Amino acid sequence: MVEEELSQISITEFENIWMLFLSSTSIQVAFVVLISGMIGIISGYRKFSNWVTGQKFYYERPHASRFLRRVALPFFAIALITSFNVYTQFTLSSAETHNVAAEETLSKILNTFNILVIGYTVAHLVPIILNKIEKRKLEELDFDIWFEMRGFVDDADGFFHKLYRWVPPRTAPEEIGEERFTELLKTPEGILYLEAFRTSKGVSIGSYEELQDDTFETWKKSERRKFEKYYNDCISGDNQSGRKLKPNSIPREIFSIDIWREEKRLNGYDYVVPGARPPGHATRKKKDAPMSLQRILPLVIFAAVGLGVAASWGIDLFVLATATGGFSIGLGLALQETMQNYFAYITIRKDKIVVEGDRIKLESGYNGNVHKITPRVTYIMDPLYESVAIIPTRQLVATQIVNYTKEHHVVPAVVSVGVSYLNNPRQVASILHKVGVRAMREIVDDKGRHIIRQHRCPNLDENKASCGCDRDVHENLSQPIVRFSNFGDSALDFTVLVYVRNYGSQFKTKTEMRVMIYEEFEKYDIRIPWPIRTIYNSNEAQEREDIAKRDKAREKLMKEYNVFDIVPSDDGSTE
Repeated sequence: MVEEELSQISITEFENIWMLFLSSTSIQVAFVVLISGMIGIISGYRKFSNWVTGQKFYYERPHASRFLRRVALPFFAIALITSFNVYTQFTLSSAETHNVAAEETLSKILNTFNILVIGYTVAHLVPIILNKIEKRKLEELDFDIWFEMRGFVDDADGFFHKLYRWVPPRTAPEEIGEERFTELLKTPEGILYLEAFRTSKGVSIGSYEELQDDTFETWKKSERRKFEKYYNDCISGDNQSGRKLKPNSIPREIFSIDIWREEKRLNGYDYVVPGARPPGHATRKKKDAPMSLQRILPLVIFAAVGLGVAASWGIDLFVLATATGGFSIGLGLALQETMQNYFAYITIRKDKIVVEGDRIKLESGYNGNVHKITPRVTYIMDPLYESVAIIPTRQLVATQIVNYTKEHHVVPAVVSVGVSYLNNPRQVASILHKVGVRAMREIVDDKGRHIIRQHRCPNLDENKASCGCDRDVHENLSQPIVRFSNFGDSALDFTVLVYVRNYGSQFKTKTEMRVMIYEEFEKYDIRIPWPIRTIYNSNEAQEREDIAKRDKAREKLMKEYNVFDIVPSDDGSTE
């Protein structure tokens, strides 16, 4: 009864097709050819796919190559099924006796196969197209960053200035003055200095004029030439590993251009060294890439095509939904937690609540970096790589978490230190202020970039390009900050604070600043008391005399790095 309600096609029609198949030898032969052809197409497609992945085209145009691979198999399959359909219709129509209804049903079945193949193809092509659009947007973002950086480090010499010409401001900045500004404009070196100059508020001066009509396309060609050199260095053996890397090796050893761009973004747009990564790193990069919502599109599109085909066969979709409703409810209850995780994943991706690389703290107290987010679980890596926390993805939206990274470009690095009660606190504060100034200039990462955020990169004072420490600094940072925090049991307690660019940078900064504090305290004889109770039975005056020997040097330093409003005069009085 249900079968009669669901479909308008009777079983008799399919029995007639079977009888039609058995009665015609030519159709049987054509069917064998069809099956053999499909097996041959699949086998040929596998070889074709392997061939494509070994070509330079696959790495330079990954989206086009994926498009080609997805289209090749359906194209030949549709051509074969259509040829079989035409042949059977011609054979049956030329026969003396034939069943018209059975012929129409057979033709409809073959056309249904074609529709399903087309639906499958479209379902997989749409994500490729959407991914290409997304990569285009990332390219535009890279171009904007390239403009802000006045070129990447791997650009050819003078490439930026071949596309843009700096136009000086009409009035001189207050920090330079009209006379010096005019002198600087007379020499190429002076113009480069002005181009890199930042005001006290971190604002650049002047503007840029395009020297070409389409600078974005010219820049894209330049990036592709860089990738072509990277690829050629990989396959020629002129790379870090010293051997020729195979394009179609398993696991992958060469980045495609989209992964190559991602690698540049993660490394501050520095060089991508050919062959520097271990075998399989390129495969792992692709595998560990965040799952996109586009991955569910093939299933959704193909399901919609399937429902359309079912409706074309006369199946009542409402009755079908009613018949499967109970099963769907039971399945939904069984997969309740799975669906919660999945919809939490969609929310996280859409609103960018958490992204890979963020430093977070869970409600349980676990603190680590988000390694990978999937529709089922999320992996959080301990900063020292000693463990991995695996939690249901829904916990990222259902429980309280602390995100140390999201939309946060400055993180305080605070160092505390105690000094002897016999030292002058104003002098100590000045020395700590000097330490902070040293730290801002001297503490860098392994690529030579300043770790401490600042409105004006110290490189600009040397007429060099900014390392990026002054980028996206919108807060009113007044640093270093020195505070006389407390009268301790055995020491005067001080803190010195600077702002670093991310959560992890504070640890290196604190270590380096402690070393600097030790050096400066030793230089100026600032004493750190032992964590014991000292009982003086003798010459405190002698100790004061020893400390006073370098008092003039400390006074001179205090005038240069003073952090208090009241400054002692030379005669000891205050002003």
